[in-house]
Amino acid sequence: MKLFQLQLLKTLYYNGLSVSRAADQHFVVQSAVSRQLALLEEELGMPLFERKGKRLVEATPLCKEIVRQVDTIDQTMENIRALADDFRMTTSGEIRIATTHTQAKYFLPEVLLEFRQRYPKVNIHLLQGNPAQLVQMLRDGVADIAVCTEELATAPGLDSEKCYDWNHGLVVAAGHPLEQGALTLERIAKYPILTYVFGFTGRGKIQQTFRDQGYELDVSFAATDTDVILSYVRLGFGAGIIAKMAYSYIHDDDLTLRDLAHLLPVSTTRVAWLKNKYLKRYVSELVELLIEYGKSEEDYI
Repeated sequence: MKLFQLQLLKTLYYNGLSVSRAADQHFVVQSAVSRQLALLEEELGMPLFERKGKRLVEATPLCKEIVRQVDTIDQTMENIRALADDFRMTTSGEIRIATTHTQAKYFLPEVLLEFRQRYPKVNIHLLQGNPAQLVQMLRDGVADIAVCTEELATAPGLDSEKCYDWNHGLVVAAGHPLEQGALTLERIAKYPILTYVFGFTGRGKIQQTFRDQGYELDVSFAATDTDVILSYVRLGFGAGIIAKMAYSYIHDDDLTLRDLAHLLPVSTTRVAWLKNKYLKRYVSELVELLIEYGKSEEDYI
């Protein structure tokens, strides 16, 4: 059994059993892929795929378990390389951070500014997506850490730490009926609402809170970007429910912000990484900075 055979198997599995794509990724011809896998099956004494003629149609349970073990081997090899970098006291390299637009714009800038001052030779790559995509980036090894609100605490195979808790706020243009008076879920539900699409910035919690109290929220406009929501609030599309930290008292003072902490549950932003992944010293230090800044963010919020 050779490591190359196992890596071929993994590549084939993650490419939908496409022999051509596996061959391209390993810079070999398709016949070499088929030959190596046949040798592996012969050594194991069991098939790794269900076939129709020469076509691979499905991975066997054995194949899936082997791929899981190869993932562990690859993670161990990556950890060894990271360990070697730390023992060499390497202060250069790169860090790949998977995050959402909201975190990239409102939480990360000050943290990354201090990190850059400590490690000027470490290149920073921000990879944006929705929370489910961020989790997959960690699992695929595309990202070193992820920072967002949804998914990270419950996704299998990840370790995570709390950065900070935050609340939602209601933003309205001048003259909107919700600009004045006590806010209740019943009263808010009477008006068109602009907020985030599902999967972003606590949208699920917002919707569920209203439903639990017997109200259906009229979300007439949804976006992933707070700035977009605020632009359409200004145009009179309705009242906006946003992450309160995203409101700027300098740039958004033409809109009124009202606190919803008494009506909507608290949300938590977390930092996460792949379980059993060795974090280089500078990556661990960034995680510590995120937690430290998160605590100060809570004090501010």
